[in-house]
Amino acid sequence: MPKRKRRPAPAPIPALTDVPENRALVAHLREQATPPSGPKDFKLGPWQLHTHPDLCDRLSELAPRHPVEGVYGMPALAFEGVVAVVAAGMGTLLVRLPALPEGIEPGHPRPPLTDGEWRSVHAYPQDCTSTEGTARLTALVREALLHARDLSRNRPRY
Repeated sequence: MPKRKRRPAPAPIPALTDVPENRALVAHLREQATPPSGPKDFKLGPWQLHTHPDLCDRLSELAPRHPVEGVYGMPALAFEGVVAVVAAGMGTLLVRLPALPEGIEPGHPRPPLTDGEWRSVHAYPQDCTSTEGTARLTALVREALLHARDLSRNRPRY
């Protein structure tokens, strides 16, 4: 029986904290990060969770086949190491996009991140039904992940 040729292994994905495109985000989140202070604290990795647990579930709901990763206590979605979406606080999503698409209402600014490439949006839009809001946000998250893919693939390789 002939041996099958093995495909080359995919390149390892760098840690989110090591990717140049995440530098500003990681620096900001590192400043806010705290270790858990007691046994009842919610944790994400070694850090205290700085997002409402329901919002973590919402993030998973918006990208069901995509792993949620932690960045200094904040849940995030990334593509090949480039963070695309971060769940923050009680009901805010930060999405990495050049601009928000039409029909998506911006949320409260989150300086210094929203002064640049990050956009704040409500995780539970008030101006539409639950189903419609989820569909809009699912499309927005998909668009942010595609943007992160483009950033990742345009990165100079050494």
